[in-house]
Amino acid sequence: MGRKPVIAGNWKMHTLPSEGARLAADLARLLKEVDGVDVVIAPPYTHLSPVEQRIKSSPVKLAAQNLNANDFGAYTGEVSCPMLKELGCEYVIIGHSERRQYYGETDQSVNEKVQAAVSHNLIPILCVGETLDERESGRTLDVILSQLEGGLKGLSKESAMIIIVAYEPVWAIGTGKTATDEQAQEVHLFIRNSLSRLFDEGLSRAARILYGGSVKPENIDGLMTQPDIDGALVGGASLKAEIFERIVKFKKG
Repeated sequence: MGRKPVIAGNWKMHTLPSEGARLAADLARLLKEVDGVDVVIAPPYTHLSPVEQRIKSSPVKLAAQNLNANDFGAYTGEVSCPMLKELGCEYVIIGHSERRQYYGETDQSVNEKVQAAVSHNLIPILCVGETLDERESGRTLDVILSQLEGGLKGLSKESAMIIIVAYEPVWAIGTGKTATDEQAQEVHLFIRNSLSRLFDEGLSRAARILYGGSVKPENIDGLMTQPDIDGALVGGASLKAEIFERIVKFKKG
């Protein structure tokens, strides 16, 4: 049986709670018959409860955009796994390049968050990706491997089985530039082979690896023809219900 595709929408710091609730309601309506694809949306923390109310009778699942590795404590401004679970989250994005770039997240802190998520049975969407400088200097695969090894350090195979990896070339996020289908496939295959070395071939074959970076209706079909691309982590295009619907309903070759 093949890997089930995942289309995840990362809303980032966009929409007011009322707007997010309307968007979620529209998605629940448009995607109510979707089958064969796991659909996930990650609104801001402030929206989680109203969004969950709008999607709970639909196939759309809820994700958070980040978490703190501690369950509770004196961590002002932070949100923990138990809080996210009670609000209905099933997934969490970890290690997004914007978190690494703007908020100093490291492979170590990403690993701590991944460990916390799997211990609470939240499915991590672990983000990896290289900058333009790293790609132009030929270091893409070294960077990806370092982020994978760091993010997955100390995990058992059983824990790692639930993790989704998202390859997001930093130079393609929000820039309108997209890796070609072949560029994306090359890195996805490298990630899959790396997972085989880090764990085993069974996990590697089962792992779902998403592409992120200016995904839109115009390029989703081509990306999804690639053998090692199992879905997409969508940014700006997830903020319009009809556009996101078209991405979820990609054409399969």
